[in-house]
Amino acid sequence: MSYSIRQLTRDDVHAYRAIRLEALTDHPESYGTAPDSFAARPIEALQTMLDRMAVFGVVTDNGALAGIVAYARDDGERETHRGWLLQVYVQPAMRGTGASLALLEAAVDHARSEVIQLHLMVGSHNAPAIRLYEKAGFTTYGTDPRCLYVNGRYIDEHMMVRFLDEAPGKTDQ
Repeated sequence: MSYSIRQLTRDDVHAYRAIRLEALTDHPESYGTAPDSFAARPIEALQTMLDRMAVFGVVTDNGALAGIVAYARDDGERETHRGWLLQVYVQPAMRGTGASLALLEAAVDHARSEVIQLHLMVGSHNAPAIRLYEKAGFTTYGTDPRCLYVNGRYIDEHMMVRFLDEAPGKTDQ
């Protein structure tokens, strides 16, 4: 299946809302937001978020949105060198096609002009996602125990980082 990667705009709000709700519903253990609270957000609030953050999407050859990743920069005066990848999700039909890695790299390329390091968090149980992030150059630097509480169980999350100002695979540990 062919696809393209592009930055979403406020005009994509309905497609964004649908895929984000799909991710939250189908994989509640992977996100800090509950589907019900997301569904209650007004469209205008989502449009504002799409204006403020850089959100990239996997778009299939038939124009459907099949994956998303959001990038946000820290805004604390001593943290502006750091950014975050959030809301990562690719529909099962697109996994294994290279779309997930291409989606991450689009966000990384965008972030390069603003930050020197990118962070993300991923459930310690999510081995496929961890492998993807490692393939994209991220390394684990810690684990946040009991980070989320979903459906009666605690979820530990690995904290991962990619230093954009270093050669791939190089760390100062």
